[in-house]
Amino acid sequence: MREVMIPNGSIAVEAEYKEQVIPDYRGNPFIESLPNLLSTQEAIEKLAFYPKFEKNERQLDNHYRIHMIDRLFQVFQPIPMTIELERKISRSIRQGYLSRNPFGIRLAQDFYRDYHKNPIGIMDNKEYYSYSLGFTLIGISGLGKTSSLNRILSLYPQVIVHSEYQNMPFSTYQVVWAKLECPHDGSIKGLLYEFFLEIDRLLGTNYYQKMMRTRATTDAMMTVMNQVARNCALGILVIDEIQHLSLARSGGSEKMLNFFVNLINNVGVPVILVGTPKAVKVLQGDFRKARRGSGLDGDMVCDKIPKGEVWDLLVNSIWHYQWTRKETPLTPELSSVLYEETQGIPDLLKKVYVIAQAHAISSGKEEITPYVIKKVAKENLKLIQPMITALKTNNLREIIKYEDIYVGDINYTDY
Repeated sequence: MREVMIPNGSIAVEAEYKEQVIPDYRGNPFIESLPNLLSTQEAIEKLAFYPKFEKNERQLDNHYRIHMIDRLFQVFQPIPMTIELERKISRSIRQGYLSRNPFGIRLAQDFYRDYHKNPIGIMDNKEYYSYSLGFTLIGISGLGKTSSLNRILSLYPQVIVHSEYQNMPFSTYQVVWAKLECPHDGSIKGLLYEFFLEIDRLLGTNYYQKMMRTRATTDAMMTVMNQVARNCALGILVIDEIQHLSLARSGGSEKMLNFFVNLINNVGVPVILVGTPKAVKVLQGDFRKARRGSGLDGDMVCDKIPKGEVWDLLVNSIWHYQWTRKETPLTPELSSVLYEETQGIPDLLKKVYVIAQAHAISSGKEEITPYVIKKVAKENLKLIQPMITALKTNNLREIIKYEDIYVGDINYTDY
């Protein structure tokens, strides 16, 4: 795809329409311009990232190697959760566009005539699917939800520029995805402002300034957002950190969730809600919210990674990134100690491994041992030790205290 620069906006790509194997997706410019569907193996290859590493870097001076260790944080190893998430996002985007095909509602000549008369209405198909679009992703803190989302979304161009389709003029911008973070106070107005800022950044518009200048009410802003989402053919809207809704003022969380339902029903934009288990109480407030969160083929609730193949995969993906002078081979004991000190939380696995190497280099020991791993975990992760201890001992009374790591009795995704 050829890149183009949107005036005062971001870099976009020119639409290239691909032949579709699935009949439902044919004749829809919004779907045909998306990247090809990926098999499981193709998804793994595109999502995985292993930064360059040279063994001779181990011979460099300490102050260089200490900095190089941080390269380890760039490693991205897809796991079954990642592949399932990629598949759900791929389906959600395309299912959302099925009911918003500008060429599927009327004959081409009617479209061309009406487009210039009513550029907003061309994407307003009233025959929306009755089932819920999008889904909910709930996972414990440190599981890699946000990093997985970012890697998957990066597979799609964020903005596609259309100019002609099947020899007919079709001038429009298509925003494939937008990712926002739920405001810390759970306010709808804060989220709306963030949405307009993101659209302005992408398309060079000035919706945010207009809303600020006119001091628009929340209801007015919601109406404008619906219209903007239609105009820019928004593919999916991802709302991260949805647990912040638990801090919303009385009734605020219900209003926010109703707002998402309205966006799905009236605009047809799939909404993906992402958060920690703390968000479950809000989402399960009543059946209507829970049903809307379940999406096309169910939600995703993911607990910590158990010992087994997936854990071994994660450890192996980072282990050869060693900057100690002495290369330490991976043993079952080292893998077990890493699990014991991180309790199957991928973010902590990387942190403990990085800190252990930094300690080994700084102390002059130049070797990673079970003792070093235990020592750095105890001394450098003091704030989370109560949580780790609760998980180690499987003390439910203590685990419940930490809402970001307790999934309760919810059925969660198997790895």
